[in-house]
Amino acid sequence: MQAATASASVLLVDDDPGFGRVMGEMARLCGCKLACAHALVGARASMATQNFDLILVDIRLRDGSGLDLLDDVELDRHGRIVIVTATPSVESALRVLRSPVVDYLVKPILADTLRQLLMDAREHAGARAAVARSAGIVGNAPCMHALLGDVAQVGPSDVSVLVHGESGTGKELVARALHAASGRGGAFVAVNCGALGQDLLGSLLFGHERGAFTGAVQPHAGYFEQAEGGTLFLDEITEMPHALQVYLLRIIETHALTRVGGTHETPVDVRVVAATNRDPEECVAAGTLRQDLYYRLSGFRLHTPALRERREDIPLLARHFLDGLNRRYDTAKRFARDVPVRLAEADWPGNVRELRHAVQRSYLLARAGSQIEFHAEAPPRVSTSKSSGDIRFTVGMSFEDVEREMLLKTLRCCDNNKSRAARILGITSKTIYNRLIRYRALGLVDDAVLRGVAASPGPA
Repeated sequence: MQAATASASVLLVDDDPGFGRVMGEMARLCGCKLACAHALVGARASMATQNFDLILVDIRLRDGSGLDLLDDVELDRHGRIVIVTATPSVESALRVLRSPVVDYLVKPILADTLRQLLMDAREHAGARAAVARSAGIVGNAPCMHALLGDVAQVGPSDVSVLVHGESGTGKELVARALHAASGRGGAFVAVNCGALGQDLLGSLLFGHERGAFTGAVQPHAGYFEQAEGGTLFLDEITEMPHALQVYLLRIIETHALTRVGGTHETPVDVRVVAATNRDPEECVAAGTLRQDLYYRLSGFRLHTPALRERREDIPLLARHFLDGLNRRYDTAKRFARDVPVRLAEADWPGNVRELRHAVQRSYLLARAGSQIEFHAEAPPRVSTSKSSGDIRFTVGMSFEDVEREMLLKTLRCCDNNKSRAARILGITSKTIYNRLIRYRALGLVDDAVLRGVAASPGPA
């Protein structure tokens, strides 16, 4: 596919219906796919499940400032980001100017300007498609050669695949490589089953009809229908409720689905790739993954190796991430001479994701024309004091570190009562237990913490 004919994915975060209609018509004329979000909550949900070639964000939204989204954007995931506003201010302009990722436009925006933004998005989509066709997996270690060989072998088939490996090892990248190798013409749709509310997951996956529940004012095509002719990637499959696992199994076996609140069965041609950061057989034994679904998903199993199993790839990966940042922002920053060796010697419990964030953070902190240094950071520690409800975060901590500290401190303040902690955090007790299982596997908590939570009073 040539860059000029690539279809770009564009996200508009704006609650102005007039501007939305203009953007919809412009996107149609330019051959772009437009998704709309009217508030921060919808924008974050869209950005968590899809990569966009262009994101336009209004500052004034019904649930906060669009500028807050800048803190949620991973530099290397999305394309161009544009802040649009009808009420410009010096404060907002300065904040945007300090960021390397966005442009700042004042409404009304000229049609030629919007058209150029959309055409640039199509160019970005073309480059992204080229990367997808070449798999985009970086690594020369023997275990990576074996993994790529398996991807090439199973990719052209339509068999379901189960990918397992530690958090941050690139399971979604492997799923994208499988899709690129499949030759399927439909979309690649990624869904994190652990990041979506379980009461909405069924509707989001399988779609719903108008009136199926309160707020369902129009029919909605779920992720399965959006992935028609392509690949549906279900990350954290063990977080899916058992009732939905039963329905998922039926869809995989019958190649047909019925929307929530509907009666009509719709044929679907979708390849399913699932992933988990836990041992699948242990999940079956623990009852978090149905045995029949496990066997159906395990038409082929792939394992993504941890970074400690491929240390020789660490300098290569670091340079790959740095090269990408230099290309994106037209810079020529480089590592100091000893940095690649020091990176290879460091511990990376968060695997490739943690390494990527470390390179990105070092890139942003380095001044133009200076070499990038690297200083190993001690893992964040959670205070053992129960007398204070305060939680301290430091600049440079990853989102996973912040989440872990918040969870462990909340548990400590609740005397390890997982039910009470879950209510405070707005999540389920099962999610807390699954997070602790992962932290134990990474060596971040000991068995005593896990036993204390598992045995805590209150319903699960």
